This record gives sequence, C-alpha cells and structure tokens, in this order.
Amino acid sequence: MIPLDGTTELNVAQHGTRACRLAKMAALGLPVPEGVVLSAADVSKIAETGEVPQVPAHLLKGLLSLRASPLNPDWGGPTAILNIGISDSTLPDVGEDAAYILYRRFIQSFATNVAGLEAEDFDSDLPDGAERIARCKASYQFETDEDFPQAPEAQLRACILHMARAWNRPSARILRQAKGAPEDAGFALVIQRMALGIGRGVSGAGAAQMVDEATGAARLWGRYLPQSQGQDAVIGARAAMGVEALPEAVQAALLKAGEVLAKGFGDAYQVEFTVQDGRLWLLDCSPARRSSVAALRINVDLAEAGVISKADAILRTEPQALGDHLHPQIAEHSERDILASGLSASPGAASGRVAFTPEAAMTMAAQGQAAILVRVETGADDIRGIHAAQGVLTLRGGMTSHAAVIARGLGVPCIVGAGELRLEAEVLVCPDGRRLKAGAQITVDGTSGQVLAGSAEMTQPNLGGPFKTLMGWADEVRELQVRANADTPTDARLAQRFGVDGIGLCRTEHMFFAPERVQVMREMILAPDAVARKAALDLLMPMQKADFVELFEIMRGQPVTIRLLDPPLHEFMPVDEAGMAALAQAMSMSVRQVARRAEELSEVNPMLGKRGVRVGVTTPEIYEMQARAIFEAAAEVRAITGEAVVPEIMIPLVSANREVELIKARIEAVATEGVAYKLGVMVETPRAALRAGDLAESSAFLSFGTNDLTQMTYGLSRDDAGRFMREYVQQGVYPEDPFLSLDVEGVGELLLIAAQRGRAANPALVLGMCGEHGGDPASVRFCKVAGFDYVSCSPYRVPIARLAAAQASLLAAKAG
Repeated sequence: MIPLDGTTELNVAQHGTRACRLAKMAALGLPVPEGVVLSAADVSKIAETGEVPQVPAHLLKGLLSLRASPLNPDWGGPTAILNIGISDSTLPDVGEDAAYILYRRFIQSFATNVAGLEAEDFDSDLPDGAERIARCKASYQFETDEDFPQAPEAQLRACILHMARAWNRPSARILRQAKGAPEDAGFALVIQRMALGIGRGVSGAGAAQMVDEATGAARLWGRYLPQSQGQDAVIGARAAMGVEALPEAVQAALLKAGEVLAKGFGDAYQVEFTVQDGRLWLLDCSPARRSSVAALRINVDLAEAGVISKADAILRTEPQALGDHLHPQIAEHSERDILASGLSASPGAASGRVAFTPEAAMTMAAQGQAAILVRVETGADDIRGIHAAQGVLTLRGGMTSHAAVIARGLGVPCIVGAGELRLEAEVLVCPDGRRLKAGAQITVDGTSGQVLAGSAEMTQPNLGGPFKTLMGWADEVRELQVRANADTPTDARLAQRFGVDGIGLCRTEHMFFAPERVQVMREMILAPDAVARKAALDLLMPMQKADFVELFEIMRGQPVTIRLLDPPLHEFMPVDEAGMAALAQAMSMSVRQVARRAEELSEVNPMLGKRGVRVGVTTPEIYEMQARAIFEAAAEVRAITGEAVVPEIMIPLVSANREVELIKARIEAVATEGVAYKLGVMVETPRAALRAGDLAESSAFLSFGTNDLTQMTYGLSRDDAGRFMREYVQQGVYPEDPFLSLDVEGVGELLLIAAQRGRAANPALVLGMCGEHGGDPASVRFCKVAGFDYVSCSPYRVPIARLAAAQASLLAAKAG
C-alpha cells in the first residue's frame, strides 16, 4: 500500500487515473482526505487468493471510503462504497440523526454491493434512527443468515474482496472490452478517510468548476446539495442548489483550489467536493466541461497566465472547432425537434421559411424574410437563390457537391444528402410523416447535419478577443501560406477579414451568373460564328475587367490566382421555359431553336466532357477575352496605386502539356506591355499529376484541384457519392469520405509524385492545393509534409487552415 500524500510518485499503469490525480492534488497542497492505494497488482492478487493486506491502523479509527481507480477512466469500475467502519459502537460524532443516516446508507450499500441483496429489501417508511437501523440489520440477517458485520476491519476486508472480484465478472469484462480494454486489464483501489457531508454545521457535497462551460470565462459555478455525500448532487438525489449557496469562505477555497489545479495540471479543472462542518475537502478532479468556444478561451487564458506555452495553446485547440466562432450556432439549451439528418456540408445554423425555388428564396429575402432553400440538388441556376437564402438543404449530394461548395464559400449553413426526406409536388415529406409546405418554418444545423422543425435560439460568432489572439500566435509559427477561394469582390473582402495570404482560386465563371451578365454569356454561346462571339465577349470584357480591378485593389500586394473559365457551356443555358423564351427573343430565334441548341450543348458526362482547357482550345476567344480583362485590370490598378500587380493565371483541367502551350501562346499574344504575370496549371486529372514534369516546364505553379482529382482517381461522382458514402465508411471500405479528407494513400501519392517530378523539372515551381481539402486539418498537415507552398480554401475555412498549418509546423519541429 502506498500513501496518497504526494510524497510517492504514482503511475497510471499501476495505480490508475484516480489515484494518480489524488496523489498529485495532495502534492499541490490541496485538501485531499488521507488515504492509501492498492496497486493493480495488489488487487489482482487479492482477487486470486482472497488475502487482503492490513490497512494502517490509524485509518481504521474513522470512517472510510473505497473507490475504484481504473487504468483508463473509460473502463469504469465497481460502485464506490462509503462510510465503511460504522457500526453500533462506532457511530461518528456528527449528531444522532446524521449518524443514523450514515449507518443506514452503509448497510444498504454493503448489502446490495457486497452481499448482492435487493435494494427494496431495505426500503422503509420509518425515519432514520435506531428503529430503522435495527430493521435494516434484521433484513440483512434474514437474507444472509449472518449478522451484519460490526468490526471495521471485517467490513473493509469484505468490501475490498468484493470489488477485486467484481472487476473480473464476465459481464464487467465484456463491458470493458467493448470500450477497448484488453482482456487482462486491471484496476487499483483507493482507500480514504471519509469527509462527512452529512452532519453538523454547513455540510454537504457537490461538484464545481471555475470556468463557464459555454464561454470559458472565469466563473465559479456548479451544484451543491446540503446534507449529502458522494455524487448525490450530480445524480439528482434531491433538488440541488448552486454553489453560490455555500459560505463565502468555502467559495473562496474552491476558487483557490481551481487556481492551484490549473497551474499544477496545466488546464482548467472541475472538482468533486465535500464540505464537512464548513471545511472543504476535494474528492477528485477532472478537466472542466467546455464548449469549443470555451476551450479556445481557456487555452489562451492559460497561455497568457504562463501556465502553458503559446505552442501548447495552439496544439490543444481543435481546428475544426473554430467553426463555432465563425458562424451562428444553436444554443446548447435549445430544444431540438429533429425532422431528418444529412451531411454537415457547411457549418453554422439558420432558421427560416422553406423555399423550394431560388426565385422564392429571393422574393422572401426582398421582403425581409429569412429563407431556407430546399432542393433535390442544386446547379448553376440556383446560385442567386443560395446567395439570398439563410440556409440550404438538399436531398442529394456529397461534401463537394455544388450546394456544399457554394454554401461553404458564402458561409451559408448547408446540409446535403438528406435522403430521409422526399420532395413531392412542392411538399417536403419527413420520415415521420410530417409534410411541410412552402413557407413552413425550419432550422438547418450545418454543424450537426440535423434538420429541425421551427426556429431555434442562436449564439452569435465572435472573431475578437481570444480568437484573434490565438490566430495571431498561429500566424507567428506557420510556414504554409493560406489563401482563399474567392470569386467576387465580396468574397475577397470576407477573405481579408479572416486573415488570408492571398487568393488561391478565383473561379471566373461565377462572375457571369448575375442576371445582366448571364444573358450576354448565353448570347455568346449561341452566336453562329467567331465574329458574333467576339461581339458578345466585347460586352462581357468590361464587366470582367471591373471585377478584376476591384479584386486587385482589395488584395493589394497579395497574390491573386485567377482560373480561366472551367464549366461546360451548357451550364449557362436556361432550363425553364421563361428563360428559354427570353433568350429566344433576345437572339431573334424561336424557342425551339434555343432548346435545340441547348440540347446540342448537353453532354452524357459533362464532368469529363468539353470543359476547362478544352473550351479554351476549341473556343479561344473566351480565354483571350479573360486574359485581356486581367491584364488591363492589372495595368489600371498599377496606374492608380503605383504598385505592381502580378496576376496568376491558371488553366483548368489540363492533361497534356500541348494544351498549356496552346493557351500560353494565346495569352502571350494579348499580354499588356509592362504587366508581369505568372501562368500555371490546375492539376485535376491523374494524367496531369503523372506528367507534372512536362507541365512544370511551361508553368510557374501547379495548383492541385483535389475535388476533381479525387473524383477521377476513384471513379466517383462527388455529387452522387453521398448516397452510399456513409455505409462505405461505416463498413471500413474507406477510412473517411475522400472528398472530406484527402486520401493520402491514393490521391496523396499522386500529389507526391507530381511534386517530385514537377520540381525536378523546375526547382522554382510553386505548389498549392485549392480543392476543399485545403480547409481540412489532416490535408493541410499533408501539404506541409509534402513541401507545398500554400493551401487555398473557402473564406470561412481560412482560420481552420491557418491553425492547422501552425500545428503542422509545430509538430514538424518537434519531430526534428
């Protein structure tokens, strides 16, 4: 047996987690009841031989507690037994009523745990007192044919033997193994002098912590139950009070204990405590409960107090949890009437009225009403509706589907792949049979993936204070740049707010979907010849140039990577009759002619069809117009600011170096004199990755579009994979959704091959990642290890990537 006085160092493998905590608490000078610990080896020997070692005699002069100390807290252990040592002749001097309560509780605990009797055998309407004790002992004698043990030594020996053997019962072993415990897992036992929460004066028990679990701010709060012991206050034996009901001296002692624990354990802790006649005793401690918002503040406060280092604060903060700082979230106490669940495509929460069309969402927004856009799946025509909506819900789709990508970029809460729902004639049918019509109030929780009925109370984001401090520390240590995917000036301003190092992906096609532009784009697509196409493009050029001017001004001094037009042209065509008619009128064509042309443009597999660089090679006027707009915008901003602007022009969906050579020649032909620029390739096909050495000879940078690269490597449709991905992950086919976190073994190997071959051909080659993986912490760490220069992600994921990049640098430094 080892004393729990802090003079002897214990270790978890022999003495378990509780014993080690208590010993450290005692070493810190905290008021921990005196006690000893039986090691796991001691307990195992007791179970085998039935021989229980002698406890120090002075401990037997008072009441004792016996608690399990498992080697892993998740493994549990036998129920604690309190008040050991009480008997007819050893009633404690705490007042007659209190002494009888303690005695009765021990008889009941001993009978049910050690003797295996039924609890109801000891129920009685009698008040606690000598008569009830006599009845309890009589019940024990009747059920066991033995008198209730009176000697403290015998009581303790029986309790120790019971707990040692209970650990090895088949049911207990099965439960432990289900939680990951090895078959031969052991546990230790802690024997302590009782702190009596039932007795004279201010006595009771409770639990308290010194930080607010929602915000992390310093605050003493918890539960306290007068005239109780153990976990009575936690399990709700009676209605508990707040710790503010305790005397000021006890509250002060708790606050002091919290400070000592934080410094000694390097974290904010909560405590289980007992107050005996006004004196505080600590029975155990554990990390304080905290939300993700509170966790960040606690880490920053500890670092600023010198308890932990800034590096520790960075490493302790979960990057994905930063989403709770960036978006409104459903308040923890808010009730949830769950209608269905889907994939958490974009974090945050929003309440609003159901809108089944983008036009309906726009109308509601114009009327000052919050809308939730509900679609089977979204396409290019839905972008304006997504902009107008407070939240998005789709029945199909995966983590990189159209709705998911656009919503994340806009910071709009989004749930995709909610296949439990059905859409029938403008009615949303829920799994439980509820039917929601347009205008029904719902809430989408993009953080949990839950669709809720009605409205919910929200907590608002806060980017100042501890959040800003931690982000500053992260930027001091990270080496990997973090850029943003920003398609419009509004996106760029948002990206700047989140502390980006530039724009890593500007998808120019999103600039064309505004009503006044998409019509011109459609006229260009339907133009009968190159001359007519050029006329339409000449109308688009000033609009495109104006966007680039604003982008360059906003991102002054930072890189801006502009991807030339990527999607197939049919995506710009109207799909409804009204749109067809309007286009036909503008083009002096019949609706039938417009429909026929749209049908001619459609493809069996547009994702692998005429898109990206293939459009640029076959319809060069489009890329030429975009290049002129970029160069003229750069020259104009340089003239205004006096600072050089070096745009980065990126060619999408390249698979052969000859494609790069053709586009490069076109761009050089329209380049503005005096405007420097960089030309690069978006690596989205496996062939491009494998031929990166060739591409690097014509490119200043390679940016890996891992959304499409994953899709093509796996042969998966990112829009349809959500239908079966959950089952694939659950059954271990994939360790994780490869569209959510980079597949290091497959897609990752392609990236490594490309990086090696590309830099072998061009040592100055800049490498980046601009898929949605750029905001995934594990993928960011991969990019750091692979020697990439930057990652790019949607603006609302930038803080996540910044923190993940800092962690990657710190971990790399530790690995040496």
